[in-house]
Amino acid sequence: MTFGSPANWGATPEERRRAQPADTLLDGPVARFDRAVTVHAPAALAYRWLCQISVAPYSYDLLDNLGRRSPDSLTPGADELAPGDTLIVFELTEVDRGHSLTGRTFAKSENLFGPVAVTYSVEPIDERSCRMLCRIVVTSRGFRGRVKEFLLGWGDLVMMRKQLLTLKKYAERDARLGHVS
Repeated sequence: MTFGSPANWGATPEERRRAQPADTLLDGPVARFDRAVTVHAPAALAYRWLCQISVAPYSYDLLDNLGRRSPDSLTPGADELAPGDTLIVFELTEVDRGHSLTGRTFAKSENLFGPVAVTYSVEPIDERSCRMLCRIVVTSRGFRGRVKEFLLGWGDLVMMRKQLLTLKKYAERDARLGHVS
């Protein structure tokens, strides 16, 4: 079995080349990790599910949510996010309603992970499907930075893959049930 690089899971070459707001939030040498998945649901519904990460992590609940299950239905108002709000370990710096959320780790998180920036986005393919993407940017300076890059890259790949697949599952389920917006 070969493992390759943790730099990409699911993102197309075009998606990896495209600039994201998170690209501008950190100084110095950085590493970028892209994760993406196609969602067979309208972009507006997928965006509402993406905003659910303001409520719970939607990854491995036993590991990153102290065993509490992430909600399996939309939380009213969870998509009413603004700069300064927090998501998991990030403080939002930019919100493009209906499209993207960008943030940077807050001080407590930076003590553990160092500076990290992220952009989550939803991009329509057509009226019934979209792409859900995440770009993570981490500082990568010196030996410690490269070790952190390696560990965070692989750890994030496992967690983010589960998160995006879980959000996809719920958005597609709601689209099938006719809960379009």
